[in-house]
Amino acid sequence: MKNKVCGCAPITPSRTTHRTPLPQVGVSRSLRDTINALMVPIPGGIFEMGTRKSRYADDLDSPPRRVKLSGFNIGRTTVTNEVFAAFVAETSYRTTAEIEGWSYVFYQFVPDTSLTRGFAQHTPWWCGVEGACWSSPEGPGSDITARGRHPVTHISWHDAVAFCEYTGTRLPTEAEWEYAARGGLKRKRLPWGNALIPGSGHAQNIWQGNFPNENLAEDGYVGTAPADSYDPNNYGLYTMTGNVWEWCADAFGPLPHGTQGSPAVNPLSQVDGPGKIIRGGSYLCHASYCERYFVHSRTWNMPDSSTGHTGFRIAS
Repeated sequence: MKNKVCGCAPITPSRTTHRTPLPQVGVSRSLRDTINALMVPIPGGIFEMGTRKSRYADDLDSPPRRVKLSGFNIGRTTVTNEVFAAFVAETSYRTTAEIEGWSYVFYQFVPDTSLTRGFAQHTPWWCGVEGACWSSPEGPGSDITARGRHPVTHISWHDAVAFCEYTGTRLPTEAEWEYAARGGLKRKRLPWGNALIPGSGHAQNIWQGNFPNENLAEDGYVGTAPADSYDPNNYGLYTMTGNVWEWCADAFGPLPHGTQGSPAVNPLSQVDGPGKIIRGGSYLCHASYCERYFVHSRTWNMPDSSTGHTGFRIAS
């Protein structure tokens, strides 16, 4: 595989797709209750997907398109470390990063440079670190003991789909994700409006300072923040922008469009695109390099890629 040039996410080179077999027994009542409590009902409707002026032409996020969606449910937060740990405890699931033995870690977080496999091409702030995975986000010696409520990271698209299959959920479509992120607001860039920093203060976890060398952490966090940080949008959803990239069900391609002036209805892109959609941006996004922390922002990564800033949110 080639490393990706645009965006702040490196593509993991030459990985083999592995899937840990899931047990045939059903999900436990405890985990099912947790999943049910996580879900928020979103009313169906028609909205304008995309933006009128794209910052990055390759993202194909303009011009806007009219889309009609049926009602659906979506997680009020991304899946957290503690929820993913419960899934692993029931299934003994091993993620792509665990099977392959490594994942990408932001260079400032690497505790032991002897564990690095080198830097990603075109995005040299990413180090391949032996032993890095969801439960050891920075590699051996790191853990998630104090990060139970933080979003799970180092999750490939295949890992996210496996979680969904076991729990009877699914990944949101890209259209559902954007509709939910907008929270009912029309033609706004962010879940709360257009101001990057609203009057109440920082509302998302992104990079402040000189990327990638100095993070001032004015929003309160250098790495991930708890999944329910900041104020929710009008639908009661947290951190729809910033914090971690979120996998969607769709393959990357042009925005959906209807026919004969009608909106596209419940679209799901399954084209043979370069990879799978990721949405929302992350704690590493900065206007100088990757200004993709808006509700319309989109990019992609290969489904077997895993990094320290990519997780997922579930839908049903």
